[in-house]
Amino acid sequence: MQLTFIRKTVLSGDTNCPSLYRTDRDTFVVQGWRVTDPQALSQLDIPEHETVVEVPSDVLAEIARNL
Repeated sequence: MQLTFIRKTVLSGDTNCPSLYRTDRDTFVVQGWRVTDPQALSQLDIPEHETVVEVPSDVLAEIARNL
């Protein structure tokens, strides 16, 4: 899988998290903050092989501008 960096949040400072990448498989890879809040997780049905991350809206807004 080849990743192309799209955007990182302005909240990241000099790190690259959270970030958004486009793949060569017509998908996106999201790097974000791991969701650990039990109340939030109880509202989701997450299989063992998956996880969920939280990203700021400015990162996802980049997709809307470029699609």
